[in-house]
Amino acid sequence: MNVQAPIAAPLDVRDHFPAIAGWHYLDSAVSAQKPQAVIDAIANAYAREYASVHRGVYQRSADMTLAYEAARARAASFIGGEAEEVVFTRGATEAINLVAQVLPKEGRGRVLLSALEHHSNIVPWQLAGYAIDVVPLTGDGRIDLDAAATMISDEHRVVALAHVSNVLGSILDVDRAAEIAHSTGALLLLDGCQAAPRVAIDVAASGADFYTYSGHKLYGPTGIGVLWGRKALLDAMPPWQGGGAMIDQVTFERTTFMPPPQRFEAGTPHIVGGIGLAAAIDWVEGIGIERIHAHEEGLVAECRAALRDLGFVRLFGPEESAGIVSFEVEGVHPHDVGTILDDEGVAIRAGHHCTQPLMQLLGVPATCRASFAAHSDSSDIAVLVEGLKKVKRIFG
Repeated sequence: MNVQAPIAAPLDVRDHFPAIAGWHYLDSAVSAQKPQAVIDAIANAYAREYASVHRGVYQRSADMTLAYEAARARAASFIGGEAEEVVFTRGATEAINLVAQVLPKEGRGRVLLSALEHHSNIVPWQLAGYAIDVVPLTGDGRIDLDAAATMISDEHRVVALAHVSNVLGSILDVDRAAEIAHSTGALLLLDGCQAAPRVAIDVAASGADFYTYSGHKLYGPTGIGVLWGRKALLDAMPPWQGGGAMIDQVTFERTTFMPPPQRFEAGTPHIVGGIGLAAAIDWVEGIGIERIHAHEEGLVAECRAALRDLGFVRLFGPEESAGIVSFEVEGVHPHDVGTILDDEGVAIRAGHHCTQPLMQLLGVPATCRASFAAHSDSSDIAVLVEGLKKVKRIFG
């Protein structure tokens, strides 16, 4: 029998989340629950402060414009960037599509991805006409950067990798990835959806050229995401979509465009989404991203030890995965596991997690995934374990 991992000390923020009372929510990797501070910020923006931005000459519009642009600066500073380097998008998926579609290829038609990438970091490159090369994984489920170093070539325009895997929880060595990409003049894009809620990020020091993250996984609203890009790269990229707000002068013969980031934000933006995202960042930084990371590390260790002790669970990914534990119950489809756990008041993810190539590599149709957040605690793990024992009793 394995030695039980130490019980993780709770952050005592469970009561910040009104939607999880009496519920064991272990699906934060797909979308985080919202703390009351974020809910209040969104409600207040609609109920008392709402006006459109960048257009009105009246005071409330000017105030809302200032709040929206302050949210942009907040989204930038959270990852160590500058406001002028941040484009607001509908989510990280749209951010990756934007880069894939409008980044000049400069005669390089290949992109280097890894075997654990989310579909949102695969399909956009296919649609943009790139040829894809796939970096394998190490035995414990990390991106094999030694292999990447041998695969990179002058034909690669971009290396696009997940900072944290949404299935395995493995953390990328960003500095090494940047060194490999830049060795042949390729650019490094990082999918930070799973990293932003749980690890400290400093894009200016990282060597990344583009960084993306989504609001709804960071305790914020849906429909808002962030694309950070180095200013010189954004300046060299043409517009993606046309419409209001991204223009300088329009005639029927010719249109000129605003500089980045406005150049990439056609139409009325998700104003309140930006304000909600800023409130979520304030909430996270009020706790401390390092504290959240340490808290989730403890929960992962505790969960993996408890699941291993059951004797009928196969674990995936490295031992020190970031906030995510993927597993399968021997002889039971993950959908059946998820259904029984739901009856016990436990919410996990069961499926391919938008990583079908990774599932093929792992040799399974799907996995179960428990993912933690700041509000998670040992009680969630205890109920998960008891639920899995029920799964075993039912299926034998």
